[in-house]
Amino acid sequence: MGSIWELDFYSRPILDENQKKLWEVLICESPLDTRTKVDSVFRFTKYCPSTEVNSVWLRTAIEEAIEKAGVSPRRIRFFRRQMNNMITKACKDIGIPSLPSRRTLLLNQWLQQRMEEVYPQEPGYQAGTNPSVRLDNPLPQRLPDALEGQQWNFVNLQAADFADMHEWEIGFSEAFPLELVQVSPETRIPGILIFSPRALPLAAWMSGLDLAWLRLDNSQGARLVLETGATESWILANLRNDQTLAKAKDFEAAKQKANGVHFIAVQSNPQEESFAGFWLLQEVNLP
Repeated sequence: MGSIWELDFYSRPILDENQKKLWEVLICESPLDTRTKVDSVFRFTKYCPSTEVNSVWLRTAIEEAIEKAGVSPRRIRFFRRQMNNMITKACKDIGIPSLPSRRTLLLNQWLQQRMEEVYPQEPGYQAGTNPSVRLDNPLPQRLPDALEGQQWNFVNLQAADFADMHEWEIGFSEAFPLELVQVSPETRIPGILIFSPRALPLAAWMSGLDLAWLRLDNSQGARLVLETGATESWILANLRNDQTLAKAKDFEAAKQKANGVHFIAVQSNPQEESFAGFWLLQEVNLP
């Protein structure tokens, strides 16, 4: 099946000998399984002079990373939308699909660690933060009628329960090791279970969206919004009564206590033991 890589290519708070911002590419493998050891995943980093910032330099750096890893990824995710054209072209020239995504959990954590521990030790370091990647997002879209679940429930699992996730019968899924997000085994992980007679098509559609996170939105009436890709979002459910809204608020509170970790699962009915889809998610603030 192949691995997925996460990539960032941007200027860092470091000036070179010409007083120009130094750029850097960071590449790491996405941990896709709850059993993955974070310290064992592939990582690659290389500084780039500001005079050489282009898709050709980036393509060469990715090729170096592939040579070092000994294997080519099946896909590369990146969160920094300002770099969309350059990253997309570099990946296309190598023949690797690229995907704007907010599901770059290890990369986000690694970049934060380098901001705090690595860059301040470099000559030419300039204190301050890099420009934010936050841009305006389009309004949430309605789910296609054929993909709406007939029933859904808020549920909870303990973090320790995910240790056996690789043994569960699941059609479509993606997860990450909980050591990455620093939650204890007894932490309550909130989630939502969606039931639909078209569970497998619904799970397949959701899998193709590159799920980011689920959140309670009160901007235009209470509703659950599913964030996907780089900017897309979908109205998963409108919350029309006080009891449901109270459960949604409990979900948000539990999510915050779990460092943003939560999950979405899809089943054909409440009696079913297998899952058509199951995704472990984390809501994060991008660097």
